[in-house]
Amino acid sequence: MTEPTFRKDTINILAHGAKPDGATLNTKAINAALVACNKKGGGVVLVPSGLWLTGPIELQSNVNLHLQRGATLLFTPDKSQYALVEGFYEGKRAARNQSPISGKNLVNIAITGQGIVDGNGDVWRAVHKRQLTEDEWKKKVASGGVLKADGKTWYPSEQFKSASEENKSMLIGEGQKPGDFAGMKDFLRPNLVVLNGCKKVLLEGIIFQNSGAWCLHPLMCEDLTFRNITTKNPDYAHNGDGMDIESCKNFLIEGCTLDVGDDAICIKSGKDEEGRRRGIPTENGIIRNNTVYAGHGGFVIGSEMSGGARNLFVENCTFMGTDKGLRFKSVRGRGGVVEHIYARNIFMKDIVDEAIFFDMYYFVKFATDGERDMRQVVNEGTPIFRNMKFENIVCNGAKIGVFVRGLPEMPISNITMENMVLQTDKGIELIEASGIKIINADFKTKETRPVVLVDNSSQLLFDRLQYNANTDLLFEINGTRSQDIKVINTDLKKARLKAEYGQGAPEKDLKLFTAN
Repeated sequence: MTEPTFRKDTINILAHGAKPDGATLNTKAINAALVACNKKGGGVVLVPSGLWLTGPIELQSNVNLHLQRGATLLFTPDKSQYALVEGFYEGKRAARNQSPISGKNLVNIAITGQGIVDGNGDVWRAVHKRQLTEDEWKKKVASGGVLKADGKTWYPSEQFKSASEENKSMLIGEGQKPGDFAGMKDFLRPNLVVLNGCKKVLLEGIIFQNSGAWCLHPLMCEDLTFRNITTKNPDYAHNGDGMDIESCKNFLIEGCTLDVGDDAICIKSGKDEEGRRRGIPTENGIIRNNTVYAGHGGFVIGSEMSGGARNLFVENCTFMGTDKGLRFKSVRGRGGVVEHIYARNIFMKDIVDEAIFFDMYYFVKFATDGERDMRQVVNEGTPIFRNMKFENIVCNGAKIGVFVRGLPEMPISNITMENMVLQTDKGIELIEASGIKIINADFKTKETRPVVLVDNSSQLLFDRLQYNANTDLLFEINGTRSQDIKVINTDLKKARLKAEYGQGAPEKDLKLFTAN
């Protein structure tokens, strides 16, 4: 990663008429300072302490926007200040309101300091009554907006309500322009910071909070550094991701703190055919020394990963209370290859669902298990997740330690998990998986029947598997495709029953337990 460097020349936004009174709209003053700094060859634009109300800010090449401690950029709730623009929504071209902070095709840019960037996100987003306390709900209703007919959902406006209930699309079709979506403008929530096609980018020290949708969204950027920043959104923030690194190359995320309403550190690369046409993977990334509190996942890949992801290294990260820890998700139709992912020294506490999670059925519901088992033709829309290693993983509290669910036509393959201690309700569930190795893993589970569930999975190795004494059932093995399963260097006497077989699992052919 090559970090940006800047001239020492500094322009104070006060010199362009900005006022820190929380009431004056400073959009023109701040943007004028950025442009002036760029024209002088670059340098630093200084935002001193104060409450600076502003509309959208457009970054400039060779300029470091520096917020002193005590400085808050508060983005106006006046939605007329945000132009309709062509952007992206979950990997596809879409009409959006202009982001509070944006930059396109820039080089050598930064946002640094110890200040706060606040997107005023509550004016953009809907919220369900169940997501708030009774007092919070009363205040929300009293603030304006409109309610759904059942009185359980609050919308910012009638326009937002209409677009939501009619499921209007924000995706830009053939021949359409952003202005064609004016009738649903209020519904087109902006991401807080969007950087598109930029090189040598640094975000450091800043608190980014209250985004209308995603918080930080670098897209097709190179040489990207996020260091010691905080992203913060309410837990009810719909699409309130912390940072979505999409189709970026050569990046570092270190020392960051995330407490958000959706996925925290998320890797993406476009969605479905549009993402495959773009064909730009997210690659060559280091994610280290980060802490995640609330979030749907601590470190996440997908589900929009149609351009692929590779060569990612995650280490020394702590997840405290996230829904899932390491989360990998996709679905048929995405395509893309996710491979060469390495994670070590991952520490988790009070995970709501799964500590380690792979699922190729994101947002898919089935009438029966038989419907899920239907094998489909492998094509460009088949997602592939393979060749990963996780080691030194500790989890204190989760529903499931390891959950892996691939596709019948494309199992999740060649994943090694080594040196783990997982205190969870359930142990391991492997469904449509191949080449999974669990080595030196201690599963301290509340449920003891079974510790390991295998469903139509093959070429599995369990080496030095540890589990509770007096376990009722160690393995439950189902499915005709379950084969070549080995358990070595493991005390089998602690289990009352070693294995049960069902749903056509070929017990006689498995040779499940081998000599130590």
